[in-house]
Amino acid sequence: MNNTTPNPGRKAMDGFVETNNIRLHYIRHRGVEPPLILMPGLTANAHSFDAILSAGVRRAVLAVDLRGRGRSDKPAHGYTMQDHADDIIGMLDSLRIESTIVGGHSFGGLLSLYLASHYPDRVEKIIMIDAAARMHPDTAAMVGPALSRLGKKWPSFSDYLEDIKRSPYLQGKWLPEMESYCRADVVKKTDDGGYTTNSSPAHITEAIQGVIGGGIDWPEYAGRITQPAILINALESYGEKAPLLPEALARETVDMMQACQYVTVPGNHLTMLYGEGAGEIAKAIDDF
Repeated sequence: MNNTTPNPGRKAMDGFVETNNIRLHYIRHRGVEPPLILMPGLTANAHSFDAILSAGVRRAVLAVDLRGRGRSDKPAHGYTMQDHADDIIGMLDSLRIESTIVGGHSFGGLLSLYLASHYPDRVEKIIMIDAAARMHPDTAAMVGPALSRLGKKWPSFSDYLEDIKRSPYLQGKWLPEMESYCRADVVKKTDDGGYTTNSSPAHITEAIQGVIGGGIDWPEYAGRITQPAILINALESYGEKAPLLPEALARETVDMMQACQYVTVPGNHLTMLYGEGAGEIAKAIDDF
């Protein structure tokens, strides 16, 4: 079963689909059918792609809230890569999409790689936005500030927003177009009127284990892929250290795959999704 309702003020519709024993939320952005699938980062939500899609992507897009994020259901357990893949395959089945382009940012990019490797007949092409078989060796420490917001409480949305604007990974590059993502990142708690994150630390911790856990061999998965692919890389520092995906590691994954393009865009792992980076990602997707 799926249900689609208007998303006021946007050329998009909010939709829900029953898949793999959960209710999954997506935003359908209008364009040339069939839609491509875009999946967000580890702790992110479907609004991650608002600026890219506003910049102009001709293809219709389903931007998904993965399980445990945004407006999708948040089961107590079940956050392996296979669980996420089953959700997306079930969504395609429900929407009667036999095969299409799948892509995503960071975690969503890895999920795209996983889907293309394990379900090659359902995936025509893949788009990996700052995602690769190997990331910076200090990735866990580098994403710490982003993870630290999970489960935190703020008296008001404005307090939350000011906290986010000071985040080291933004490096003072806040843009108003980031606010739609931020509004979807938190939920108002009725007990005290404060706000907390939609995603819980426990669920995201389980999802992290799903990426690095036993049986996951990202280089081996990348080597299986024969579909055309594109890897879009941001080379500015994420915080004070380095790019979350250094160029050498991005190109390593490109070389593992049979037909993968490599493109760089302005910004870091997060800011690439906005401003100039958003426009260049939109163009790269269209050209691809």
